[in-house]
Amino acid sequence: KRCELVRELRSQGFPENKLRDWVCLVESESSGNSNKVSKENKNGSRDYGLFQINDKYWCSHTSTAGKDCNVTCAELITDDITKAAKCAKKVFKRHGFNAWYGWKNRCQGTLPDISSC
Repeated sequence: KRCELVRELRSQGFPENKLRDWVCLVESESSGNSNKVSKENKNGSRDYGLFQINDKYWCSHTSTAGKDCNVTCAELITDDITKAAKCAKKVFKRHGFNAWYGWKNRCQGTLPDISSC
């Protein structure tokens, strides 16, 4: 399952030197489940998809794509992760890995081994 994720992230153009961080982030945030929607956060927002992208700033609940990633939240929870990956890269560009609590809490020490992938 991890190698499947690595292949998918590579095909989406994630940089090799940060791949272990992204794998750790995805495993920590969604356990690799691209359909995951989080429980409500303290501020009433929710997180969507493989990368658990927040709806407060990044995706819209209407049928019209919107907010900073110009996507609907529904587009972030499909098996095709193209739009979710593009949005995650945008979040990363703006805030780095610290935007994700899963990464902050679990990925600053030992990162997953992907050498066999």
